[in-house]
Amino acid sequence: MKILIVEDDLEISKLLADFLQGNGYEVLCQYDGLHVLDCIQEHQIDLILLDIMLPYRSGDTILADIRKFSTVPVIVISAKETTQNKIDLLRLGADDYITKPFDMEEVLARIESNLRRIQFQNSTPSSLKCNDLVLDLDGNRAMLQGAELPLTAKEFAILELLMKYPDKIFSKANLFQSVWNIDYISEDNTLNVHISNLRNKMKAICPDKEFIDTVWGIGYRLHKAEG
Repeated sequence: MKILIVEDDLEISKLLADFLQGNGYEVLCQYDGLHVLDCIQEHQIDLILLDIMLPYRSGDTILADIRKFSTVPVIVISAKETTQNKIDLLRLGADDYITKPFDMEEVLARIESNLRRIQFQNSTPSSLKCNDLVLDLDGNRAMLQGAELPLTAKEFAILELLMKYPDKIFSKANLFQSVWNIDYISEDNTLNVHISNLRNKMKAICPDKEFIDTVWGIGYRLHKAEG
């Protein structure tokens, strides 16, 4: 597994690199924001540790650019620990957030957690199932309590993403860019309309059940049944 560390503090970068190499990871380091995208495109990077305060180009700008062409896991490392800052970075497409100063074992645990999630995501099942909801990925068919859901291609793609990653909260931008493959404009109501249509179609079959949760201030996730 190859990890890219983007950190301008040479001491922190070396500590992280030595620690991760000691745990069996291959490590690449970038010390400013200039050539991060080039590095990602030249190497098969499995995960990125990204500082926010970088020379020349800020980490949040780099994160937004990464999400235009890659779904590689990005764990943000930042001295800023406000809730709003974390929400903003999650909206941009960060997968996780670590606040400085940090514990090395926590960094390792978060890396392992995100890599496990990606390995699970990259396994290609022929179907996805969540309680009474089943997606046949080969046949592009959705079934709910044995009845077929008449979904459009975009609705199917949204549901597929949510069901593939049931523990992930998708920001509106991340979900929109993944399905439409174009930049998200905050004033665009397209995604909200598709989510509403999806909910209405599922409610028509199961009026007493929820399937998609709105996470206020961030985006959407697959509904988690209590218990």
